[in-house]
Amino acid sequence: MWLAGGLALTALAGTVAVLRRCYIVVRVHGTSMTPTLRDGDRVLVRRVQLARVGPGDMVVIKMPPPHTHGAPPWLVKRAVAVPGDPVPTDRFPILPATDRAVPPDRLVLLGDNPTASYDSRLNGYFAADKVLGVVVRTL
Repeated sequence: MWLAGGLALTALAGTVAVLRRCYIVVRVHGTSMTPTLRDGDRVLVRRVQLARVGPGDMVVIKMPPPHTHGAPPWLVKRAVAVPGDPVPTDRFPILPATDRAVPPDRLVLLGDNPTASYDSRLNGYFAADKVLGVVVRTL
């Protein structure tokens, strides 16, 4: 009996460890993704590599420097263009007009509420290596 219980706990601990490597829960701060997401919402994020991010995906990305003390460490934004896509300079004049395609290690991101969003209109490209993952669903 004790052996079965021990094996079940070991299996459960192993499953939790695997899930934590693949998924993480992030809390939304602010109104930049309103009406899709609201301040205080929690989202389930699947850790992915850049190749798995597509236009229209909501991504969680590390806040670029300078990171102000007390600000949330993560941004939740919508991918507008990924590496190799045409640069949308008409919507994002800050992006270099000389770039015909989004560079291999960069993303163009936009908040669903553009009046309250720190995104590519202010920051330009975001570094792809700072992507935590793609939002799977709201919890």
